[in-house]
Amino acid sequence: MTVSEQHCGLIAVVGAPNAGKSTLVNALVGQKVAIVSPKAQTTRARLMGIAIEGAAQLILVDTPGIFAPSRRLDRAMVAAAWEGADGADLIALVVDGKAGIGPKVEIILERLRDRPEPKLLILNKVDVADKPRLLAHAAKLNEKLAFADTFFVSAATGDGVAELKAALAARMPEGPWHFPEDQVSDATDRMLAAEVTREQLYLQLHAELPYASAVETEKYSEREDGSVEIHQQILVARPTQRAIVLGKGGTRLKEIGSRARAELAKLLGVKVHLYLHVKVNPGWEEDRSLYRDIGLEWVE
Repeated sequence: MTVSEQHCGLIAVVGAPNAGKSTLVNALVGQKVAIVSPKAQTTRARLMGIAIEGAAQLILVDTPGIFAPSRRLDRAMVAAAWEGADGADLIALVVDGKAGIGPKVEIILERLRDRPEPKLLILNKVDVADKPRLLAHAAKLNEKLAFADTFFVSAATGDGVAELKAALAARMPEGPWHFPEDQVSDATDRMLAAEVTREQLYLQLHAELPYASAVETEKYSEREDGSVEIHQQILVARPTQRAIVLGKGGTRLKEIGSRARAELAKLLGVKVHLYLHVKVNPGWEEDRSLYRDIGLEWVE
């Protein structure tokens, strides 16, 4: 394929928290590039997943869920979501097909109404949604906003994903690919390591540890044998939260580390030596350097 035959474009994937945006981006890329958990607002920073479909390279911007922000971290996440849509060739609104249209979706529709970019509607989770309700949601959403097309998918099972990917590729403008063919994300290995550990915190602690936690990769280095050594600190706001992460006799932290290590070894393709410790820092949400490390802009 010559450069003159290539197509490439930026697709902003937006939606309310827990709509399944990250799962959809992973499905379109064909492998894991974004962390996923049942917890809303898992994605914190904008992340690019890179997919290939024929002659087209799809640059998928997985954005944080859009919601009414209160804390500084919330405001930074919402700002990152809308910045992810700036300059996009296409905006894909992902809506939970089971939950339908609520206040959070209404807020997004209002913001999208005056944007000039073409917009697609993607109703996700069709495997668990009631079909008549699904069709009613689609009709109502299209009444509220002029979508160029509507797709019904299940990012979790893969239903409809191939058709969606082909349709996205067909809408990409002519132009050279921006990334090498084998690159699937713009995240550094250092950032990926922190995200994978944070995913395990969410998966294993569920509601026990709300959003008052972050993961910082302090050291990331390659050993002579080709393996990777990673040192991370898990930041929490209170001593009681530290106790939750540690678990009895440190068993919970060991399990978090074990699962994160296995996931990272699979993603990186090398043996991983992961060392975790938990630090109480009541003011971590006011640390400018941490925002930079996790890919967020500081907002007042």
